[in-house]
Amino acid sequence: MSSTFSGDETAPFFGFLGAAAALVFSCCFCSNLISSVFVGMGAAYGTAKSGVGVASMGVMRPELVMKSIVPVVMAGVLGIYGLIIAVIISTGINPKAKSYYLFDGYAHLSSGLACGLAGLAAGMAIGIVGDAGVRANAQQPKLFVGMILILIFAEALALYGLIVGIILSSRAGQSRAD
Repeated sequence: MSSTFSGDETAPFFGFLGAAAALVFSCCFCSNLISSVFVGMGAAYGTAKSGVGVASMGVMRPELVMKSIVPVVMAGVLGIYGLIIAVIISTGINPKAKSYYLFDGYAHLSSGLACGLAGLAAGMAIGIVGDAGVRANAQQPKLFVGMILILIFAEALALYGLIVGIILSSRAGQSRAD
């Protein structure tokens, strides 16, 4: 029995697992793929936690609600980072066109995990800072700029994960000279 597949037959599993991890950890709590779990979890937690702070702050100072949704928006951006990595990884997996080895699968897995876990950490930081920050901003408006700066530094964590994920993903396909 001859096979037209070249490379390691289990390698795409690890590649797709990486794509899943990037999305899950960046975007939401519920997903069927590992990468999607991390990024999804970060964005979902950040959005939920910040949203609770905005809602409770809106009771005291309703005029500040629109100004205080910045953490919610920043948490939502984390999901986009996971989506970017997932698209990069999934377009790089085509074992019929080019050999796909375990090295490639592990490169894609590590790419998805780097982006996803960074998104998870950033989402948790944005959620906690956003919740406390918008509540504090309702009591003392001078704290707004400080809250935004802290949120920017938290968002940078996810951006670092995206950059590392892109670099790791670019290493796939360099395992052997075909």
